[in-house]
Amino acid sequence: MDLTTIKNPEFLKKMSVTQLEELSEEIRRFLITKLSATGGHIGPNLGVVELTLALHKVFDSPKDKFLWDVGHQSYVHKILTGRAGEFDTIRQYKGLCGFPKRDESEHDVWETGHSSTSLSAAMGMAAARDLQKTKAHIVPIIGDGALTGGMALEALNHIGHEQTDMTVILNDNEMSIAPNVGAVHSILGRLRTAGKYNWVKDELEVLLKKVPAVGGKLAATAERVKDGLKYMVVSGMFFEDLGFTYLGPVDGHSYDDLLETLQYAKKTKGPVLIHVITKKGKGYLPAESDKSGAWHGTGPYKIESGDFIKDKNVPIAWSKLVSDTVLKMAREDDRIVAVTPAMPVGSKLEAFQKEFPHRMFDVGIAEQHATTMAAGLATQNMKPFLAIYSTFLQRAYDQVVHDICRQKLNVFIGIDRAGLVGADGETHQGVFDIAFLRHLPNLVIMMPKDENEGQHMVHTALTYEEGPIAMRYARGNGLGVELDSELKNIPIGTWDVLKEGSDTTILTFGTTISMAMDAAAELEKQGISVKVVNARFIKPLDEKMLHEIFQTSKPVITVEEAVLQGGFGSAVLEFASEHGYYDTRVERMGIPDRFIEHGSVTKLLEEIGLTKEEIINRVKKLVTPTQKRLEVK
Repeated sequence: MDLTTIKNPEFLKKMSVTQLEELSEEIRRFLITKLSATGGHIGPNLGVVELTLALHKVFDSPKDKFLWDVGHQSYVHKILTGRAGEFDTIRQYKGLCGFPKRDESEHDVWETGHSSTSLSAAMGMAAARDLQKTKAHIVPIIGDGALTGGMALEALNHIGHEQTDMTVILNDNEMSIAPNVGAVHSILGRLRTAGKYNWVKDELEVLLKKVPAVGGKLAATAERVKDGLKYMVVSGMFFEDLGFTYLGPVDGHSYDDLLETLQYAKKTKGPVLIHVITKKGKGYLPAESDKSGAWHGTGPYKIESGDFIKDKNVPIAWSKLVSDTVLKMAREDDRIVAVTPAMPVGSKLEAFQKEFPHRMFDVGIAEQHATTMAAGLATQNMKPFLAIYSTFLQRAYDQVVHDICRQKLNVFIGIDRAGLVGADGETHQGVFDIAFLRHLPNLVIMMPKDENEGQHMVHTALTYEEGPIAMRYARGNGLGVELDSELKNIPIGTWDVLKEGSDTTILTFGTTISMAMDAAAELEKQGISVKVVNARFIKPLDEKMLHEIFQTSKPVITVEEAVLQGGFGSAVLEFASEHGYYDTRVERMGIPDRFIEHGSVTKLLEEIGLTKEEIINRVKKLVTPTQKRLEVK
């Protein structure tokens, strides 16, 4: 069938299993073809085709609520709810979002991007349903990786305690982005090999009812046998002990098994957990055979070979530059360890993990635990490198405040994907970290202008003994500059003048330095002299240089690829206020007070006015027309 003609999932109700299987193959071909051009989360979506179709056949969305945890496996759901015609635009500027989006469809009832939130949200929806006395099935779909998140376990505990009517789908493909770790993963491994517990229990129950009752003794014995069966059949029945009816494991690619189990769950009171075993990347050999996580989310690729379409002549990726420098230093200092919350691949720590397996800790999707564990390591004179994306660091804010900064511990926080990240959109843009970290006592925050300065900043961070230090670095690749052979320290709180000028000063750092330099060069041609400063330390500020700049009373522009409220520009304004520089005009450029959606970084920067052209416009407005150099046409 033409998938673009689908308006809603109602048509699935009348389809036979054979027809569903044929539709599954069509959807897989559609996804493989479309995502080869745009890129996207192909592995997770190929793995949930049958599961998604079965859910929409048995339940009635949007009356029944599907909550896709993490959300990168919702592409099939989008196709079935009328959005196949927009797939050429997925994750593109002004196009279809790669995650559930409430204003995109009534079938998207919960927006996700970070993991482990679906169960808590589902509990809220179920509580509202019960208070309002309405009828709806609440169905969160959570992966085995997301289940390692503490928030998911907190929600399981509460749902089981309240005995809330809910059907939880545990999509178990044995991987998140990278292979899963932890005790919960081990529990699921035992469950996978244990067989269908619930049906065995029911059959025993029927059998016992056929035995003539001989007083209370036999009845009591029968109950003990039933209660104990789960421990005989399944080692460590974790979910039953939490108060859930456990169904599974179920073959997530068998419609017979899926439909039977989902119908059974609909009739069961209280919380039900269906353990579904799926194959990530199913139906496309390169994705199906992937063990590294490379096919979790990709750019464009060649369908026939599975080769990724990439420019091989690009500079080193920022994540690799940082992790390689940490590894280089770890060879000389055995106190250096790496900690990451389920991102060894994204943070390019595979080489560190291979060379120092006992000094590398992948703690699973558990950012809070990772952060406090790093703090604990630091108390014992170790030198922890906490590799974490900016957007995921938000989830560990209290631990940064309470456990690292308050105790003034020597933790090196590598803030990966700082700034706009593009296609993943609102949930992943790394634009808030300066604002939520800058006011914390004891913390140093820095960002390099290029790879060479970046490697020296890593050295600075791992030799710093005065407390926590954070280094921001962007998604993508560096500039291709030559690297010094010897690492050195950069004095904390010192800035670097990249270009002298007399009419105005631009203070900037990291990714926006190049646009500031380009703007200054263009303005120079027009007779306006602009000083450009690499304000590489966001905290502490270079107060000596700031005094020199403000004493000239010439206007100042701050430029940052981060939110304006509470950001670097705000810090400069605070400095001016504290020191009485009331005559100097300060203009700030950065991310406005709204969430930035998905699209190419270039397009997004243009949309928010963070460009070379806008810097030029701002400078022209700031520099007084009485100055001779401003006689520009």
